[in-house]
Amino acid sequence: MATKTQAVSVARSTGANTHLWLGLVLTPGLGPTRGRKLAEHCGGIEKVFQASLTELEAAGLRAHSAQSIATGKSQELAQEELVRVATAGAQIVSLDDAEYPPLLKQIYDPPLVLYVRGEVGVLAQPGIAIVGTRHPTPYGIGMAERLACDLAARSLIILSGMARGIDSCAHRGAIHAKGKTVAIFGTGIDVIYPRENKRIADSILSLGGALVSEFPMGAFAAPQNFPIRNRIISGMSLGVLVVEAGEYSGTRITARNALEQGRELFAVPGNVTNKNSWGPNTLIKQGAKLTATWEDVWEELPAEVKARMAPAEGAEAAAPNLFGETDSLSPQEKKVLALIKKDEATHIDELVEKLEPEVSSSELFAVLFELELNGRIKQLPGKNFVKSF
Repeated sequence: MATKTQAVSVARSTGANTHLWLGLVLTPGLGPTRGRKLAEHCGGIEKVFQASLTELEAAGLRAHSAQSIATGKSQELAQEELVRVATAGAQIVSLDDAEYPPLLKQIYDPPLVLYVRGEVGVLAQPGIAIVGTRHPTPYGIGMAERLACDLAARSLIILSGMARGIDSCAHRGAIHAKGKTVAIFGTGIDVIYPRENKRIADSILSLGGALVSEFPMGAFAAPQNFPIRNRIISGMSLGVLVVEAGEYSGTRITARNALEQGRELFAVPGNVTNKNSWGPNTLIKQGAKLTATWEDVWEELPAEVKARMAPAEGAEAAAPNLFGETDSLSPQEKKVLALIKKDEATHIDELVEKLEPEVSSSELFAVLFELELNGRIKQLPGKNFVKSF
């Protein structure tokens, strides 16, 4: 088990004042903006913890916040938290550390500390956020994975919130390209949410990505946390790409944050009769860049970022073909593939009915398995199939 000595070592690995910033974060009644302004008012984070109770109250702190700092309670909480951080194999990056994401530091209310698991260095690399609904259509799933794969293959970091739906698709697309992706949690860094995404989290770490949160260790999935964390997703990114979002989707918050933070806004157009298309189609009408391929994103990137973009080794070969070339397929595979759509799920019963008697049920199962294994199709819940993008 980690000791307090180990905890301090973790703090020093990122910055000498990390434990002080963490103490400020854990002080009751202080948010990021108020905490940062307090440090500025006192002339530095060290001066905050050297100030007397009277001086802290004179700076505008509430009594319980001032007492927590003046009595040393905040620093005690920080040391206890650092033990939990060390035990989880994570680390803390504070606002004045060199590793703190430079783009995030520019927003109005940057987190005072970030809890990080994985490679801290990826936080400062150029990235694009991909966000959207938790209930995507097959079209949305395919576009999110396709775009994330293509962008990650060109060395851009893919950022998202690892929620169900489009977020998870974005991470999977980057993983497919063997690229780097960063998941920003709405929970503590040690709480995988949703639980079924543990495999995605493990893959992110194994490929040199990172898991990030501003919430304390053990923080559960409180509904109010997710809108708060959305400013980090947009703040760390060069731009935000929206793939399917309903009229009242939380994705609107991320899009609004992107505009307020001066980030580029991209949107994948959708079928106007589908409720999930309301968000991206409305954003396009309001000036977001219509996005169909990775080139649409690339065109808007700063020149210095374009110069550094290059395909990841082996990523191009691993990516599925958007136009579905069929030269290498057997006649039966071609027949089955021709009946499966990209933007609409096809149930296995429909395939059986349309292919009878040319293809038997046993042959169909074998063909479907082979097509899925080769990345030509994907199986959705309920024995539904869609063509891969």
